[in-house]
Amino acid sequence: MPFTPFHFGPGALVHSVAPKHVSFLAFCGANVLVDVEPLYFMLTHQYPIHRFFHTYVGSTVAAGIFVAVFALVRRVVPRLLETFGLRSLSIRAVALCAILGTCSHVLLDSLMHADVEPFAPFSDANPLLGAVFLNTLHGFCLLAGLVGVVVIGVRHLRKA
Repeated sequence: MPFTPFHFGPGALVHSVAPKHVSFLAFCGANVLVDVEPLYFMLTHQYPIHRFFHTYVGSTVAAGIFVAVFALVRRVVPRLLETFGLRSLSIRAVALCAILGTCSHVLLDSLMHADVEPFAPFSDANPLLGAVFLNTLHGFCLLAGLVGVVVIGVRHLRKA
């Protein structure tokens, strides 16, 4: 699911449950960072396209990179964070979102892409491949996003 909004559905649901602790934008940003890897390999016509960042070890590294970039931006260009309403986010919250975003990305891609080896370098097996039908996986992601948006909308209307 490179660069797909399907990955964002679970993030919207998690954000709706804990909006003060989970940044939806950080969740999405970490997901996109993971998919820079397959984009590169697609553009250069190299297979497999899902490599290091599509492992749990690699996704943890990607989360660390995301948090480090956030901390750097927060220190060097704080106005950029204010522009997106992210100034009040703590490093801890961003780290939580980055881990949730990158690891859920690997989990979801493990269910549908044959070239994902989520447990590498310890194992090249992907026991999750095909565990659910593709339509079921996409439906879950869409439903999670829809429920998240409804909860956020209801919460917003109650404040108004």
